Amino acid sequence: MMKSKVFSIGVMSGTSLDGIDLVYVSFNEKNYKDFSIIHAETIPYAREWKEFLKNAIYKDESDLKELDTVYGKYLGQTIQNFIYNYKIDKIDFIASHGHTIFHEPEKGITLQIGNGEEIAKITKQKVVCDFRTQDVKLGGQGAPLVPIGDELLFSDYQYCINLGGFSNVSYQKDGQRIAFDICPVNIVLNYYANKLGFAYDESGKMAASGQINQQLLHQLNDLSFYDKEPPKSLGLEWVKSSVFPILEKSELDVKVILNTFVEHIAIQISKVIINSNSVLFTGGGAYNTFLMERIAYHSKVEINLPKETLIDFKEALIFSFLGLLKLKGEINCLKSVTGASKNHSSGVVFCP
Repeated sequence: MMKSKVFSIGVMSGTSLDGIDLVYVSFNEKNYKDFSIIHAETIPYAREWKEFLKNAIYKDESDLKELDTVYGKYLGQTIQNFIYNYKIDKIDFIASHGHTIFHEPEKGITLQIGNGEEIAKITKQKVVCDFRTQDVKLGGQGAPLVPIGDELLFSDYQYCINLGGFSNVSYQKDGQRIAFDICPVNIVLNYYANKLGFAYDESGKMAASGQINQQLLHQLNDLSFYDKEPPKSLGLEWVKSSVFPILEKSELDVKVILNTFVEHIAIQISKVIINSNSVLFTGGGAYNTFLMERIAYHSKVEINLPKETLIDFKEALIFSFLGLLKLKGEINCLKSVTGASKNHSSGVVFCP
């Protein structure tokens, strides 16, 4: 009798640089919605790694190749420690998103470091990685990739919204999955919390203690990205060229900037989900109580958060699922989402 359960480890590192998310998950191959997150952990980055990854955007090609290898070894060792600590003995494959350094799909560029060959060598497991490159080569945005998971695992919800470094949404419309990045979230909020000596703004308390600056809010809401039709995606480059200059030029108190930016996020998200009572919110931003209150206010949506494991590890879970789809030769990238020339099965496989 053929086994129906598949066991894998999903690995994700987001733009907000919180750390490496790892999940050990089982999927029922006959019914994908029958999945279970068995173990999950976030390994925070040491300060040195945060600096390496933050500044990698300025490195030349040969330095990036070296960083890809070194970071691959680091991921491999981190995964190996995870396997050892949780005494994991059944693994069919590892799926790793890697860490995004460049994402400018309009220029045909996307780069996620974390060499899959190195991970396979260290863990002695099959590894699926590099999920974005093929889509960009096919004329797509290479992002977001999570929506196929939303469609096959979380179709009970009308909208799935992730609040990470950026907010992104996916939903079904006219028989097609639509998805896009909405606006920056923690990539900006954490940057300003850092200025006050904190890694992040816990529960949004610092933002809540500030006031809205209407002029700054109008400038943010007027950014041309928000008028574009999907498919569309955001990267650190856009934040550096379009958002930070507006915020810095305002010369406002940090708490005023935080408060105004939370309002900006809430307005942009609410435009998408207004009056829906079936929204799945996940990602670190879901713990920002002040932000969630402002989203509820603007969208008229009643917010019920899922279990913490799903809030924290949905992306890692779905990259594990993308790896499964790749290995089965099934579609894991939707042209309706990324704008690619066709639906396809993306990812590169390395065997130990």
